[in-house]
Amino acid sequence: MNKNVTKIALIALALSTASSALGAGKLEIFSWWSGDEAPALDALVKLYSAKYPSVAVDNATVSGGAGTNAKAVLKTRMLGGTPPDSFQAHAGQELIGTWVVAGRMEDLSGLFKSEGWDKIFPQSVLRLISTKGQIWSVPVNVHRSNVMWYNPAKLKEWGVTPPKTWGQFLSTCATLKGKGLASPLVMGENWTQQHLWESVMIGSLGPSGWNNLWSGKMKFTDPRVVSAFTTYGKVLDCANTDASGLSWQQASDRIVDGSAAFNIMGDWAAGYYTTTKKLTPGTGFGFSPSPGTNGTFVMLADSFGLPKGVKDRAEAINWLKVLGSKQGQDTFNPLKGSIAARIDSDVSKYNTYSQSAARDWRRSTIVGSMVHGAVAPESFTSAFGAVIDQFVSSKDAQGAAAAAQELAVRAKIGQ
Repeated sequence: MNKNVTKIALIALALSTASSALGAGKLEIFSWWSGDEAPALDALVKLYSAKYPSVAVDNATVSGGAGTNAKAVLKTRMLGGTPPDSFQAHAGQELIGTWVVAGRMEDLSGLFKSEGWDKIFPQSVLRLISTKGQIWSVPVNVHRSNVMWYNPAKLKEWGVTPPKTWGQFLSTCATLKGKGLASPLVMGENWTQQHLWESVMIGSLGPSGWNNLWSGKMKFTDPRVVSAFTTYGKVLDCANTDASGLSWQQASDRIVDGSAAFNIMGDWAAGYYTTTKKLTPGTGFGFSPSPGTNGTFVMLADSFGLPKGVKDRAEAINWLKVLGSKQGQDTFNPLKGSIAARIDSDVSKYNTYSQSAARDWRRSTIVGSMVHGAVAPESFTSAFGAVIDQFVSSKDAQGAAAAAQELAVRAKIGQ
């Protein structure tokens, strides 16, 4: 009898192990990819489900541009001891400066080595997601922050060309206002205004000056930074007054309908234009580096990590394997408007915008985005929105620079 019991137990264990190997169980993934960004995530979930058909996937999303709302919910869950099995975070300091330093994440260095990712992801990306020799998340893409979007047919009608510097932008803005276009620049809610600030700052300081801000070599109160804030104020004078009530998609729509000439937004806008609006790059919508940033690629990456103590660890690791795979990245990115983080992606699967971005990625100076968590900890980025809100209403460059420096000191940037 005991032998039979033992035999049954061994069979059950074997079946359980086999089932686990096939990916049986549950998986909760947590992100802010909803609405127009959902098709790209859905394609990844479909790919995962095809590989692990017995896993029940809970695709938990919290909508809100740039993950503002999702991060608040995530914080409650992480601190409450109920983390999702894997969650989206902007690669870099957004994750490292919060949940990694708090000891809440698993080191993924072993996974990178076993999957060969340490050789297939660019060194610039590996540096972004690493600290002290340990790797903390799997990047599923690379986005470009510094893109200016426009409607080629409308620019031709207005007799203007995409400006290459912020000085040219202000001149073009004046020309368009003279032609009756009240708001040549369109922007949306607060985070999109920070996004615009980032492009103005990099276009004014250059990539080395921008990097010096986050290494502590340059203070926000430096005259060059104050001057860039002043330029930002002038750029805002070209923008719509109803910005706070618009999502980034609604702002993008004004480029399509011709009620605005320019929008500074990341290249998820390319995904929106092609996937949702069914427009063709180059004709339905145009693009160029934001003024002053030609030759610079301001990068961010969406990534997923593995919290410590999750219930469905094996399923979460399999999810990460799908994300980091060539098939996974080439399934997701053509729909998202981003390019693969891997260096071996099949560019034939991508549209002309993404192919252009991939070329620029290889030959440009790479710097990290502040707004999207690459170069600054969340303790800085979460408070910086208030600085921008105040500046939008006051246009006080000295005051904004001083407030930003105060935040930098508090966040221990450069220390």
